[in-house]
Amino acid sequence: KKSTTQEKILPPLSHLLIIDEINRGNVSQIFGELITLIEENKPLGNPEELKVTLPYSKKEFGVPSNLYIIGTMNTADRSVEALDTALRRRFSFVEMMPDSSVVEVSKFKDYQRVDIMEKINQRTELLLDRNYTLGHSYFIKDDFKASFRNEIIPLLQEYFYNDCGKIGLILGSGFVREKEISKVNHQTIFADFDTRNEIEVIKSYELIPFEEVDFEMTNGPSDGYIL
Repeated sequence: KKSTTQEKILPPLSHLLIIDEINRGNVSQIFGELITLIEENKPLGNPEELKVTLPYSKKEFGVPSNLYIIGTMNTADRSVEALDTALRRRFSFVEMMPDSSVVEVSKFKDYQRVDIMEKINQRTELLLDRNYTLGHSYFIKDDFKASFRNEIIPLLQEYFYNDCGKIGLILGSGFVREKEISKVNHQTIFADFDTRNEIEVIKSYELIPFEEVDFEMTNGPSDGYIL
């Protein structure tokens, strides 16, 4: 009796290579001679497949057609502007903007995370630009309060170089206050000099220490807070 079992050759499994923060690296060192082989029509099996001779082993090498490469980068990083032209020609660039629906489907009940995310990003975009908006990953952490303290606020400080006046425009008076020295009559601060009455003092602001912030108030549209 003849066997009816037949061998079936399956297509090779796809393999994915992810290079995080690819714009921060030296492209020539990351890829080497691979930079020529990863073009769309150059992998093995294509009509225009290309191989190179490896410098040490002297063996021929080509990129398999089942290899896919994803490089990530942050557009707020200024190094994107100097991104290697060779890289730009070989990759398709897909913009991934913050998506509040990712936060919404998680159905968090502790804070109004979607509203907070959208408000912060609207204001950040107006003060800087859309490339500086905060990604949804900041708003899906289990401990949102800790994420706000340790990630979101420090990121805003970095964006605005500790210009707490602008941070106050984003977070409200619940997080930022005028410094006491700013409230004092400047005539009593400066030395007795002829021009003392002619100067215009700029108000100075500071972040309220987080342990003094009534963070629970951000759960509702209270005056002076994010919402």
